[in-house]
Amino acid sequence: MTEHDITLTVNGTEHDLTVEARTLLAHALRDELGYTGTNIGCESSLCGACTVEMDGEAVKSCTALAVQADGAEITTVEGLSDGGEMHAIQRAFQEEHGLQCGYCTPGMMMTSVEILKENPNPTREEIREGLEGNLCRCTGYQNIVNAVQNAAESMGSGAVADGGTRDGGGSAGDGPATDGGTVVDACDAPGGCGCADEFDTAGGGDSR
Repeated sequence: MTEHDITLTVNGTEHDLTVEARTLLAHALRDELGYTGTNIGCESSLCGACTVEMDGEAVKSCTALAVQADGAEITTVEGLSDGGEMHAIQRAFQEEHGLQCGYCTPGMMMTSVEILKENPNPTREEIREGLEGNLCRCTGYQNIVNAVQNAAESMGSGAVADGGTRDGGGSAGDGPATDGGTVVDACDAPGGCGCADEFDTAGGGDSR
């Protein structure tokens, strides 16, 4: 197999490495350089767990070849914090409980950073649309959307919720939530879901 010498600048540190032509960027980051915060979930660009920033844009590193990133500046989830201080998006995910198992979280955070970079003042619907390429099988998405909104507010951009009202929290299974008289869907999953129909809104259990 043909090998290539490449240079990657990851989180501000330059790395020279030799990789096979078929080596994926995700594998180079994890296996060659030790940046294991970049998770691999599907290897087919479906789940977004492997999302990193390459030259300022979010990319799914499981479908990018390492040789394609030669000379690029890469930011992984490990590079979000500054001097030991959590990035606003990291702090927001913690405060809003925007994770459960945590496997999708690095990719969610990297995509969220991209969302706020492109649109510092997103509505909840715009946040959901921006996260469509990232899958989470645990949270029901609502707290993830809350976290992006929280981060936008703490960064001084003041994200505006749909209708000007911020969701008060909860998760799939809690039933429709209300905040200031505004009804909020039980689940913020991109494209919507059937949570409100499938769960007992009183007890949070499966009603089927």
